[in-house]
Amino acid sequence: MQFPDPTAFLYSLPVFAEFADVADTTRYRPMPEGWALAVADVVSSGRAIAEGKYKLVNMGGAAVITAVLNAMGQRDYPFVFGGDGAAIAVPPGQLDAARQALAAVARWIAEDLGLEMRTALCPVADIRAAGRDVQVARMRASEDMTFAMFAGGGLAWAEAEMKQGRFAVPMAPPGTRPDLSGLSCRWNPVQAVNGKVVSVIVVPGPKADDPAFRALVAEVVAIANTAARTGNPLPEAGPRPVFHLGGMDAEAKAQSPPGKRFKTRLGVIIAVILTVILHRTNLTIGGFNARDYSRAVMRNSDFRKFDDGLKMTIDVTAADLARIEALLDRATQAGICRFGLHQQASALITCIVPSLQQRDHMHFVDGADGGYAQAALVLKAKVAAETQPATGLQGRAASV
Repeated sequence: MQFPDPTAFLYSLPVFAEFADVADTTRYRPMPEGWALAVADVVSSGRAIAEGKYKLVNMGGAAVITAVLNAMGQRDYPFVFGGDGAAIAVPPGQLDAARQALAAVARWIAEDLGLEMRTALCPVADIRAAGRDVQVARMRASEDMTFAMFAGGGLAWAEAEMKQGRFAVPMAPPGTRPDLSGLSCRWNPVQAVNGKVVSVIVVPGPKADDPAFRALVAEVVAIANTAARTGNPLPEAGPRPVFHLGGMDAEAKAQSPPGKRFKTRLGVIIAVILTVILHRTNLTIGGFNARDYSRAVMRNSDFRKFDDGLKMTIDVTAADLARIEALLDRATQAGICRFGLHQQASALITCIVPSLQQRDHMHFVDGADGGYAQAALVLKAKVAAETQPATGLQGRAASV
């Protein structure tokens, strides 16, 4: 279907009220002809995690979304945050802008974060020629925020092609900077309350059909829903702001070039101190109330999503985690799914906040000790063990 005005497609997308419905692919809409997927991921994210750089890895993934959306001049385009990477839907009239943003953000991530980022721009036409599709819906996280969900297998195909070097976007020249306005990283890790913060990835198995996988996702979500706030690692009152220097350096790098960061750091420090004071006193200044903002952070968080599979970072009890693992083990044995799971003591928050006066700020939640990236490595090792059990590949895959 053709949509001359890209916003017509965006406004036509179904909106889910219940997260358990996200695996119902009949509710999704195919992306229009001429669109593309901008995809990116951190190379060797496992090594970066081992070196204690996972906060920077998350910053890199969120930076890709920020740069591409800013370059396209609109935040409504569908995207998904994957911890160590991201994907964004790009309409035909924005392909050049997205390509330039990908090139620039890869250069910035290399020079300022010390990480290597793969980037690619994959046409939907190529995805469909390969027998896959890109279908999109939206999940309502709060009255102010919806997050895109992807189905059809196209996103996973595009990411796999990117890792093979296809559709690659070359890095921009040295010193090139993307527009990262709004990218923020000011929160401390949020400690688990129920038991453990668990990052889980569940994808269809070799014998999965749509009804069986949909039923499995609904069962997993139902277990997670028994926890407070349906497993959201963020407290109901939102994260409590405290003064710390953890994310300020990365935020200063995002907002200012070398040699001009002292003023930016000072501004971030003053903003954090003011937010801490306003939160403790519950005062409102210029229409900004820090406690209301913290509660909105919880409501506008993307702690669960669907992009060709279920991804959740949830705070669950040991008993509920055991129920989820047992359910997924049985489904794996039946060929319905494959899954990877990683436990940690806390969650990370990385944010895109265009303005404190607007309510559509968005917050990406991941595990603080590897999260989705580690869960993906576990999944990769399981797939390798299934396909080549006698070669010793399992051990090598697990150490990637």
